Amino acid sequence: MRLNKFISHNSKYSRREADRLIEAGEVKINKKTILEFGYELQDGDQVTVKNKAIKAKKQGELTMIVYNKPKGVLVTKRDDRGRATIYHKLPGKYRHFVPIGRLDYASEGILLLTDAPEVAELLMTSDLPRTYNIKIDKPVTQMMIDAMKGGLHLEDASAGAHERSSIRSMDFAPFASFELRGQTGKYTKLRVTITEGKNRELRRFFAHFDANVVDLKRVAFWGIELNNLPTNKTRYFTRREYDDLHKLLKKTQKKEKKDVTGT
Repeated sequence: MRLNKFISHNSKYSRREADRLIEAGEVKINKKTILEFGYELQDGDQVTVKNKAIKAKKQGELTMIVYNKPKGVLVTKRDDRGRATIYHKLPGKYRHFVPIGRLDYASEGILLLTDAPEVAELLMTSDLPRTYNIKIDKPVTQMMIDAMKGGLHLEDASAGAHERSSIRSMDFAPFASFELRGQTGKYTKLRVTITEGKNRELRRFFAHFDANVVDLKRVAFWGIELNNLPTNKTRYFTRREYDDLHKLLKKTQKKEKKDVTGT
């Protein structure tokens, strides 16, 4: 494993912070200062940062938390415009945790975080269901319903995207489910479940039909629900949630092994 990755996986430091520490000569391997970000660690190497030993976590050892992200907060370490991030809001002990997916600045709701980046990567790229309560500023049309049922391909999906996004074309898989929850005037409330976590996926989808998503709240990820967790508060996974996660990890490992061996 590369040195900067090892530090970010096993300490409170992010990958970028690890790079800066290495560059500043604050990182040693076997008591020798190392200035290479990409140094490949060998078995038995002892890593220290600021003279403090960094030890690899035991296999299977991880912590998961559920966070109710408020609106007006970014899911990132820092913002070049000085806006608040989740790391300004979260307790300091979670500073090194990795978010599993994103919720944009104007969105709120359930966000999972973990101190195991490899688990975060697995869950981010999974087809696990994500459920949202949304409100759009148009009535639902038959064209929307057909696209939610059958999927959609857009060569230009820039409508609804962030102004700095470089993503243009996008494929939208059929929604796992959707439910019309009410309509008042021009506004429509829906509960939708999707199995992807693409960049501003729902905002882009409905923008294609000239509808703006004016409210978006993620209420569940996989089988983990927001329930009554207050805004800007966290909780640890329950025992059942940890058990389900370990079953998923074991299942994924078996599949990967089968794909490699072909048996």
